[in-house]
Amino acid sequence: MKDTRRTRVMLGVLLVVALAMITIDYRGGSQSPLRGLRSLGASVFGPVERVSASVVRPVSNTLDAITDAPGERRRADRLERQNQQLRERLRSMRLDQDKSAQLQRLLGTAGMGGYEILAAQVISAGQGFEDTVTIDAGSRSGIKRDMTVMSADGLVGRVTRVGPATATVLLATDQTSSIGSRLEGSKEIGIVQGRGRRGLGGHGTTPLRLQLLDAAAPVQVGQRLVTLGSQGQRPYVPGVPIGVVERIDRSSGGLTRTAYVRPFVKFTSLDVVAVVVAPPKTDPRDAVLPPKPKPPPTPTPTPSTSPNPSASPSGSGRPDARPSGSGSPSTNPSRGD
Repeated sequence: MKDTRRTRVMLGVLLVVALAMITIDYRGGSQSPLRGLRSLGASVFGPVERVSASVVRPVSNTLDAITDAPGERRRADRLERQNQQLRERLRSMRLDQDKSAQLQRLLGTAGMGGYEILAAQVISAGQGFEDTVTIDAGSRSGIKRDMTVMSADGLVGRVTRVGPATATVLLATDQTSSIGSRLEGSKEIGIVQGRGRRGLGGHGTTPLRLQLLDAAAPVQVGQRLVTLGSQGQRPYVPGVPIGVVERIDRSSGGLTRTAYVRPFVKFTSLDVVAVVVAPPKTDPRDAVLPPKPKPPPTPTPTPSTSPNPSASPSGSGRPDARPSGSGSPSTNPSRGD
């Protein structure tokens, strides 16, 4: 169609008529004089709109999905990071609660013995021939060689090497470890030696071996041991719980005995420990030992009840009653005698 003046005039007239019809229809509302024309238009163009919408909608949705994909991905990544942070925070809270409980027990044990301690955490375990662990405290924190290391349960070992921020602890289970000890109650003195590899392998639950200085001294299963203390309080301070005697082996000649000790500390799961930076003013003796477990209650025997015997045999009033008409003589003499 050529762009002439006539076509422009016709287009303008059509626009004016369309605007007038829209205005009249809008102002008339439900009573609009053009409602019949509106219904006719809906009947004619409604199917066309539905067909065009069914064709255009999938294409539009696909385009929207393509354009929104980077934003959705970023949103999913952000939610994943938030979930990960929440999980780490929850795990950290649980670890903090567990460490807080261990520190409370550690402070209680140190308080009973009068030890001045510095808390530290085990950060690695030795992989060589020695039974060692590494803690996150060193010379900057006041740690020195040959200081006693303990946990809330008992003796862990002694410091052998010190760095600025870390220190190496030789565990009591190491084969080169020798600890002066004293039996609870009898006060007999002996040497506790490690058996190696934290009691794993064939050593079972008794990774420590005790030899008393007096071969004839009495020792029983269930007796507990504490550290005797070293000269100058290094490397071991006195009174730290070591363990419980589990079994006793006699030599073939019967002159010497070896006792095997189950330690209070579980060396395969060390976490929070304490380095004793100052010894107690007085020997705590057995004060730091945990309370002995109560023995199980002895069951009270229930007396058995026997059935009641019958009152008397049939035909007699008492068991010792004599039968009537007995021919035994009377005890009293007759009047005629």
